Amino acid sequence: MRLFYSETKNVRRICFMLLTAAMATFLFTGCGNPGSQSSSPGASAGETTLEKVRREGSVTIGFANEKPYAYQTAQGELTGEAVEVARAVLKNLGIDEMKGVLTEFGSLIPGLQAQRFDMVTAGMFITPERAGDVSFANPEYSIGQAIAVKKGNPLDLHSYEDIAGHETALVAVPGGAIEYDYLTAVGVAKDRIVTVPDMPSALAALQAGRVDVITATGPSLQSTLDTANNPDFERVTDFEQPVIDGKSVRGYGATAFRKEDGDFVEAFNKELKNLQDSGELLKILQEFGFTEEELPGDMTLEELIK
Repeated sequence: MRLFYSETKNVRRICFMLLTAAMATFLFTGCGNPGSQSSSPGASAGETTLEKVRREGSVTIGFANEKPYAYQTAQGELTGEAVEVARAVLKNLGIDEMKGVLTEFGSLIPGLQAQRFDMVTAGMFITPERAGDVSFANPEYSIGQAIAVKKGNPLDLHSYEDIAGHETALVAVPGGAIEYDYLTAVGVAKDRIVTVPDMPSALAALQAGRVDVITATGPSLQSTLDTANNPDFERVTDFEQPVIDGKSVRGYGATAFRKEDGDFVEAFNKELKNLQDSGELLKILQEFGFTEEELPGDMTLEELIK
């Protein structure tokens, strides 16, 4: 009995010591600098994402390989409207290197929140719903929607309403893109919307006869068609812009940041305005098929999400 009691006592002592150590570890790690929880990977304790990327001179961006907004060339170069606008802004902030993380459009916001990258430069439209998940910079461009069909427009489609009114028309749209919401809002049945990873996949679906029409923003659709250079497809030139809840769906695109990166957004907006005031923003946009009509004007984030 004595031996049993002694072993039990030792076991209890050991368990108590282990429990004490575990509690100490928990308290030590759990009571650190609260601000460090909002820092991005590689940041020092209490350091914001902006401070980190300025110190490193490098930033990691998320993009979805969609022309003309953000894509990789055959030579592996990262470029596009959103990329080059961000590159010019970041250079003025002392950040010269950009590293890209390719992901599907629908994974951009989750990837940003999961800290896979520091910001998203993918020509993403500002919407109140997205603004609930991320912090947008002010808009850098404004554009409308467009559709493409097989040559001759066999189903005579000229609007989203025409797609909704047709009994069998199937439409392809990249997963997570705002066009999905517009299509359902005008009455297109969800089972007639085919989601695809990107615009090249949408065009492949049209070519294979899996869909009858594809849709995207005007510059993105035009860039896809120009790259394919296939006379079997055509853009519907008299397309009627959707009107949702009495408002035009003309969209405004911007760079997205994590919610906690307010200082980054503020610094980005300041340099973006300088680009616009100097005329440099228009020059960058024009390189990717945009015109003066696609400039954002005086539109601000607050006006778009109110």
